[in-house]
Amino acid sequence: MKTDAQLKKDVTAELQWDPSIHADQVGVAVKDGVVSLTGHLETYLEKFTIEKVVARVQGVKAIAVEMDVRLDPGHKRGDTDIASAIESAFAWCSHIPADRIQVKVEKGLVQLTGEVDWEYQRRGAENAVRPVIGVIGVSNKITLKAATTPANVSDRIREAFARHAAREAKGVEVLVGGATVTLRGMVDSFAERVAASTAAWSAPGINKVVNEIRVHA
Repeated sequence: MKTDAQLKKDVTAELQWDPSIHADQVGVAVKDGVVSLTGHLETYLEKFTIEKVVARVQGVKAIAVEMDVRLDPGHKRGDTDIASAIESAFAWCSHIPADRIQVKVEKGLVQLTGEVDWEYQRRGAENAVRPVIGVIGVSNKITLKAATTPANVSDRIREAFARHAAREAKGVEVLVGGATVTLRGMVDSFAERVAASTAAWSAPGINKVVNEIRVHA
């Protein structure tokens, strides 16, 4: 098991290794495997990238994000321009049903509403917004359309997770109630916890995932 000092060293090294991140602008603190991130960033995309980079470091149990976005003067845009850019981004993404998503922008904060069929479409819409210049935050309130949940959906979710982490899948319990999946158990890394959640969201008929999986100390 890594000490907090070693985990902080590894997280810092991983941030410095990614050329898209200004690592010197990110503060890293670790306590009991929980990584706290602080700092002021120039783009929302960088904030998201930092979270993904930290999540893949072995030993991270959870992440507390206390970073904010303070746009570089050259990145500032009016809300109308931002909304137009987002609509254009949606139009160029074949997997996003743009006609079913509404966009609201207020002082660089983007709110997405509407209803889509799959989680990958909901997530794809948010992914398309992140790189847009001028965006400082995204609130994704898109909902999933109700659909029939197959009787064997818990087995299919467990099998999907096993394709990513066979050993860890044996220790994960998948509970399905209506359109809600609850995940419980223990895994070795934060990344595996995320992988379990991703597998659950990919199941047909699911519109809510409660991830109660814990990471081994």
